[in-house]
Amino acid sequence: MPGLTAVEIESAAADLRAAERERRQIGLLSLRHPDMALDDAYAIQRALTARKLAEGRRIIGWKIGLTSKAMQDALQIDIPDSGMMLDDMLFADGAVIPAGRFIAPRVEAEIAFVMRRDLGGNATRDEVAAATDYAAPALEILDTRILRRDPQSGRTRNIMDTVADNAACAGIVAGKARNRLADFDLRRAGAIVFRNGEVEETGLGAGVLNDPALAVAWLAARMEQYNDADGKIRAGDIVLSGSFIRPIECPPGSKITADFGDFGSVSCEFAPA
Repeated sequence: MPGLTAVEIESAAADLRAAERERRQIGLLSLRHPDMALDDAYAIQRALTARKLAEGRRIIGWKIGLTSKAMQDALQIDIPDSGMMLDDMLFADGAVIPAGRFIAPRVEAEIAFVMRRDLGGNATRDEVAAATDYAAPALEILDTRILRRDPQSGRTRNIMDTVADNAACAGIVAGKARNRLADFDLRRAGAIVFRNGEVEETGLGAGVLNDPALAVAWLAARMEQYNDADGKIRAGDIVLSGSFIRPIECPPGSKITADFGDFGSVSCEFAPA
């Protein structure tokens, strides 16, 4: 159960929403609330999303993060995290992202699952596959409304800050390809990711919990635990299964292309300042 009061949770959510609107970063919530727990962080995330839903936004899916051992070790955790995706976060393949839309955007290459039917907790890999309509290449746009490092103490963001800040999720660029899971070994599906024509990163789906479909199963269990969306991934939801590359910085003028080979491709461009 959350340890923060309802007032503290709402105050943190309000500060994050203002930071997003004003394109600025706030201080670490983990410094403001040293005893903040993971339940508190998810409570802030839900309160932040509730504010956006009240403004007319709509949930279109979920992102899963921190699925690689390297990222988990960096934040000293042993589990992934998750965030919510809303309709104003979806960009078409090849989109030009307007200048000033984000604070300090980065991108990751991922496999997106689009669900055919609802998926509840304790799902097996086969049940994830059966509930999936198709899989597509995707880019997740990350942004942080919380400072990465506190200038006074030198403390860096921790998992509590990241989860409260919607797991740093800011956008998704969806590729056009629609792939049947049965046609691919997702562990070996991967991408070469270019920034302005130069290779920045490469990776394979096995970097995501050894199988991106297992990340979707993890999400279903987490949603049941916290009763998000009545505890189920819903038919039609897009699920970003987690990155198999490190985040790539995207200053203005960056063009990102992810070549997934037979799985498809996806790209976007960040407009010059």
